[in-house]
Amino acid sequence: MKVAGFSFVRNAVKYDYPIVEAIQSILPICDAFYIAIGDSEDETEELIKQIESDKLHIINTVWNDSLREGGQVLAVETNKAFDAIPNEYDWCFYIQGDEVVHEDDLASVKAGMQEHLNNPQVEGLLFNYRHFYGSYDYIGDSRRWYRKEVRVIRNNKEIRSYRDAQGFRKNNQKLKVKPISAYMNHYGWVKPPEKQMEKQRNFHKMWHDDDSVKKMVGSSNEFDYSGIDSLTKFNGSHPNVMQKRINRLNWKFNFDISKKNMSVKDHILYLFEKVSGIRVGEYKNYKIV
Repeated sequence: MKVAGFSFVRNAVKYDYPIVEAIQSILPICDAFYIAIGDSEDETEELIKQIESDKLHIINTVWNDSLREGGQVLAVETNKAFDAIPNEYDWCFYIQGDEVVHEDDLASVKAGMQEHLNNPQVEGLLFNYRHFYGSYDYIGDSRRWYRKEVRVIRNNKEIRSYRDAQGFRKNNQKLKVKPISAYMNHYGWVKPPEKQMEKQRNFHKMWHDDDSVKKMVGSSNEFDYSGIDSLTKFNGSHPNVMQKRINRLNWKFNFDISKKNMSVKDHILYLFEKVSGIRVGEYKNYKIV
């Protein structure tokens, strides 16, 4: 069994993406890693090259910034990295620039790949998600956060990154997948407030025109984390590769986890989910088989 990791990135230094940690977190179970580096305004390529591994393959790309509708450019860049993976690889492990896998979960990922290697009905593996917010001590637990997504796929180029690159589809059909016990740790909402604001302005440009972005994001130089609807305390351990970044945390964020900034309807649905484990109306871009 051969496994290739893949991802894309642009302006990782400017927007403080943990892309190095993302790559390092899955590199131990990958035979190769393909990274599409977009035309950046900073030292992103130099940052990636600091990863000392002969598994790393860099594809230099130019982003089409006119593809604003639905974040389409993110899927295009994902596909560039995926398409660079040679046919000799069986599975392709996708990770985004703000996602990191705990070393304790790698065995589960590899076991899932091995178990379903010879079953063509299984087109991907489904991960659980933790969405960290504000600091490394809190995770989002409301309905706004997706609970699962596909991050391992067959090396079949009929599979394409879907919409804004959150997931994948094959011939525009949902992938048939098997769940695994591994978690993907999403750190996209843990940045210094000024970096988070820069990221938000840049990110929304992939969906909206400049005037709309100004109205949505505002003029402040720092992102206000306090407006979130619901958080819970994280009591687990972070991946080893994240420890240096965590130790550099230089801002304070505290949140009263008993506080719920929700409508009555959302609060009822939230409580129902906590009791039953069922999310009413949950969007699932995959089919569990």
